[in-house]
Amino acid sequence: MTFLGACLAAALVAQSGSSLRIDSVSALARQPQADDPAVIWFDDFDGPEKPYTEAEGGLDDRVAFGGVGRSIACRYGKGERGSGNRKVFFGDSPTGRVVRRGETFDDVYWRVYVRHQPGWAGGGEDKLSRITSITSPRWTQAMIGHVWTSGETLTLDPASGVRDDRVVTTRYNDFPRLRWLGNSPTARFPFSVPAESGWWVRVEARVKVNTPGERDGLMQLWIDGRLEAERTGLDWRGRYDGHGLNALFLESYWNEGSPVDQTRWLDLFAISTRPIGPVVTPRRPVLLLGGPAPEAARDGWEVEVAGDDGVVVWRSKPVVGATRATVDAESGTFTGPLAGADRLAADTSHALRVRPLGGEAADAGWSDWHQVFRTGDE
Repeated sequence: MTFLGACLAAALVAQSGSSLRIDSVSALARQPQADDPAVIWFDDFDGPEKPYTEAEGGLDDRVAFGGVGRSIACRYGKGERGSGNRKVFFGDSPTGRVVRRGETFDDVYWRVYVRHQPGWAGGGEDKLSRITSITSPRWTQAMIGHVWTSGETLTLDPASGVRDDRVVTTRYNDFPRLRWLGNSPTARFPFSVPAESGWWVRVEARVKVNTPGERDGLMQLWIDGRLEAERTGLDWRGRYDGHGLNALFLESYWNEGSPVDQTRWLDLFAISTRPIGPVVTPRRPVLLLGGPAPEAARDGWEVEVAGDDGVVVWRSKPVVGATRATVDAESGTFTGPLAGADRLAADTSHALRVRPLGGEAADAGWSDWHQVFRTGDE
């Protein structure tokens, strides 16, 4: 773990009282996933709509990571189970609109940024994403790797549809025939709570299916750059080797329905054969203020940027009457190893923390370190 990662983990345990967060950071117009040969699928939802096999729910041009562009709006009416999904089929899938057709994938990462409406109510909304191995046009499944909510946080819930070397499921979501591999421990990060609403949170997961006949499968979950949950020694598919990982779904289904009208947004969706990581920004990124109670900043706010070694490299001047700040020499001071600089170092990971100034809100102090991003070469 890097020093910055250790700081983030410690901050998670400490759970600072500040309600402010940096909602998002201005992103480079072209993210590296758009050109990376390891990437199976990438969608920032800003250009022409991509040809998903299934796509439910519209795009919102008022809410997007970085404040510019569009995102998927998952709408939850009071008492309703939600709308908004995207289904990608790839590799050796026997059905769907298949990308990277004919390839076999046994180790896949996927990432999506998630934003809950400020003041999110009702706790976990159940479904977020799943990866699966489809084995027939009837959507029989050799395995499924679910990323679901458990209470107010996320958990991994892997399942196998194979006995020995035979697929035993007869349809999609054939739960009675699935063999469940364990859904605990859960993540620690409070994912679906009012205190962590109002800002974009990065969720990245990985599934590596087992070598046929071995128990060496793996499933992992990272939230805002921290490894939050993992399952090791998994027997996903017994001795079956007819299909690999070949479909990945973003979902919004809430089993019990939402207690109020509210929205969750999804952005910067990527599927890759390698770790994906955070958004890439200019070296003078714009930081957008957010959180469940941005009115806490009515008397002003300030923000710090730390590098991958945990050392603060930029501190803003007080920001009053605005909800954004640019990381440059005019809006703040570069310090530590960047003293005298006019921009952040290239190709470097950073994290942020923010605090309100003045009034009772100032007593809350700094937020946790959060909103990890990586600078580009520009």
